[in-house]
Amino acid sequence: MSFFTKTGGDLLCRLNGETMLLCPWGKNAIRVLSAAAAKPVFTDWALLPREAGEAEISLSETEARISTGKITGVVKKLDWPDRLEVSFYNRQDRLLFREREAGGALQLRARKFKPIPGGDYRLTFSLAPEEDEKLYGMGQYQQEILNVKNCSFELAHRNSQASVPFVLSSRGYGFLWHNPAIGRAVFGRNGTEWYAESTKQLDYWVCAGDTPAEICGAYADATGHVPMMPEYGLGFWQSRLRYWNQEQLLEAAREYRRRGLPIDVIVCDFFHWPKMGDFRFEEEFFPNPQAMTEELERMNIKLMVSVWPQIALESENFREMKARGLLVSTESGVQVQMQFGGDSVFFDPTNPEARDYVWQKCKKSYYDIGVRIFWLDEAEPEYGVYDFDNYRYFLGPNIQIGNIYPQLYARAFFDGMTGEGQKEVVNHIRCAWAGSQRYGALVWSGDVFCDFASLRRQVCIGLNMGIAGIPWWNSDIGGFHGGDPADPGFRELLVRWFQFGTFSPVMRLHGDRRPTNIPVYRKDGTVSLFTGSPNEVWSYGGKVYGILKKYLCLRESMRPYIRGLMKEAHERGAPVMRPMFYEFPEDPPSWDLKDQYMFGPDMLIAPVMEAGALKRPVYLPPGAEWRDLHSGETYEGGQTIAANAPLEVIPVFLRNGNPSLSACWPAG
Repeated sequence: MSFFTKTGGDLLCRLNGETMLLCPWGKNAIRVLSAAAAKPVFTDWALLPREAGEAEISLSETEARISTGKITGVVKKLDWPDRLEVSFYNRQDRLLFREREAGGALQLRARKFKPIPGGDYRLTFSLAPEEDEKLYGMGQYQQEILNVKNCSFELAHRNSQASVPFVLSSRGYGFLWHNPAIGRAVFGRNGTEWYAESTKQLDYWVCAGDTPAEICGAYADATGHVPMMPEYGLGFWQSRLRYWNQEQLLEAAREYRRRGLPIDVIVCDFFHWPKMGDFRFEEEFFPNPQAMTEELERMNIKLMVSVWPQIALESENFREMKARGLLVSTESGVQVQMQFGGDSVFFDPTNPEARDYVWQKCKKSYYDIGVRIFWLDEAEPEYGVYDFDNYRYFLGPNIQIGNIYPQLYARAFFDGMTGEGQKEVVNHIRCAWAGSQRYGALVWSGDVFCDFASLRRQVCIGLNMGIAGIPWWNSDIGGFHGGDPADPGFRELLVRWFQFGTFSPVMRLHGDRRPTNIPVYRKDGTVSLFTGSPNEVWSYGGKVYGILKKYLCLRESMRPYIRGLMKEAHERGAPVMRPMFYEFPEDPPSWDLKDQYMFGPDMLIAPVMEAGALKRPVYLPPGAEWRDLHSGETYEGGQTIAANAPLEVIPVFLRNGNPSLSACWPAG
């Protein structure tokens, strides 16, 4: 009998009731689908329709090979136990990875479909160990780790955690786990394991490339490129816990202009609405929002407005949305999914009708008065209790498809805005999954704490998000939770974080500063949501203000360079923040550096992330000459230096001088 068949341009493999397809999916990429007792289905969770291309397929009784461009997949029919074993090679016939062996008498299975009674499968997919391998990506996890080899990950979203299941390997391949189920990934010394708690099939995508840039570009081609960043995404964004009324927000914007400070965006954050899910300004505190947006436009400042996906049970829209089936349902227990600011449930963006409903409400209240940027908060979504098996969506149970929530939340606004003719879309969102980038998702790292440990984590997070295909990323400068503007220790942290923010894809100041929970009352005496303390650049004393102003001006002077980086992200899928190995893949030390990075091709950034530090080591890769942005001193590559870093200085080195960037540093 024949285990292998060529069907169209794909390789079809069958054994023991399992049907597996290997399909060319890009010029150097293959998609693998496998189902037990069923035919695989071409889902479109993240992958775009395949590019046209041909594959070479060869068949024998016990082996089949499929090659496209730089990658070859090999499927072998093996005995005891009777099984199919899959491996991948590059064009030099070097092994990229292979499935785990059966282990002799252990009789292990690399593709284990464990039936769920009356339902689908728990799936475990296992790969053999490669001890020399280094892995990068996986999205946003709050850890100070860049190389994720020997790490384990929950495949689920939480506030400050965004699971994006793509890894780039030092062995020359990229791997996407194309499954939005809740699960886990383990990159162990004794093997790699991907696990889905509930799914219908195995589905992954793999590409080969000669450089990290080639792999990242292929992944962007497969899942979508970010749009071109609008001009207002290149400069400075101002935010605080919340401006609780119209005049307070406008006065902050006016003060930036009075002081001659660069600013592109100001944020009207959460609870500017009457009830969650009303999707409009509360009239008492924002009596004329159109006049507010018009005044900001005259100052050349864009307004970003917060939108939460929660619908309060007291919202004016709750009854209609519930009746029309536009809400996430709870499998058991009380139908309440979050209680911050009142009992609420989440809208269901996996339902196209729900996406359109929310967009139409936001269009009427915000877009039609000139708002062109949305802050899509709570995008995980942030359930009051992360019992992932207790929620159900239009497309299926959360445990099976829940990780796609933030991607489709972003899509609701992207589709609405592009439908109105907007060409360049960027929306700020607190979570992402594979493919989110094509919907204009600018991800931030959630409600992180105000300490140097959190700052150190942000560097690794931003780099791994870029490798995972999310080039637009930022963090709350200074951290979100806490931070006393009068505390010298926090002022130092703020300066160091502000310097890092200057060389982040988007530069945004935000945080809940002390004293917090300042009460706000309506005219009738009822309590509105609290507000926080000032968080403008002049809120931290004269010395700090002078430093922050200098970096605002530096960011502004870098616009042409940053615009070029955004064009590379849009056209080639290149990260804006890049691990050192991205630019120097032939330099072994560059694969191990987690505390410095490249901001585009020509700027080496070495943030100061220890309290009290006035110097720090900086590794300068070989093959280039490096000019200190601050002093102008030049160094040969291939050495580690002790860089001076007084409070006003973040070490920055320009690759081969780059005279256009040398002129950026503001005088004085």
